[in-house]
Order: sequence, then structure tokens, then C-alpha cells
Amino acid sequence: MSTIENATIVKKANIYYDGKVTSRSVNLADGTVQSLGIMLPGEYTFNTDEAEIMEIMSGDLEIKLPNEEWKTLNTPESFNVPANSSFDLKIKTVTDYCCSYISK
Repeated sequence: MSTIENATIVKKANIYYDGKVTSRSVNLADGTVQSLGIMLPGEYTFNTDEAEIMEIMSGDLEIKLPNEEWKTLNTPESFNVPANSSFDLKIKTVTDYCCSYISK
């Protein structure tokens, strides 16, 4: 999906890793939440409470999901992250993403 309709966007940015990863929260009409963001080159680890679907719209990166090997993504591409886990990213170029949170 290239557009998000019927949503409220939170102005205040979510800032991680000294500003190298930023996002804005998007609250959809059905109650689900997404975040839209940018990641600058670097290596990052993210922890999850809820399951997530990460859509990578553009960028050059590698991911390591729980119990898996490193994988290079061919953007645009998406991947699922289990709840209560973590995943690692090696961002090589500015990367544009959308994260959808899957409520329990």
C-alpha cells in the first residue's frame, strides 16, 4: 500500500540512536498503529513487544531475525518480526520504512 488514509499522525518524532533512526506514529481509524521512518547508515538492534511487519520501501540493508542468518534485502521488501523478540539491522544507505504493529 503506497498511501495511508483515515489516519492521525503524531507530530512528535520517535528518535533512536542519537537521531540516526527517526519515525512518526500513525494511528489508523481501525485502532491499529504504524510508524513511518528513516534510518541512517549504521548498525542497530530493536526489541519488540508486539509482533511487527516491517516494510522497507528503499535502502540498502541487511537484517538478522531471531534464530536466522543475516539476509540482504532487495527493496521494496517486507519481513515479519515476532512479539517479545529482537532483530538486528545493518543499514548501508538511507532507508525508508513503515512498521505495522500487530496487537495481541
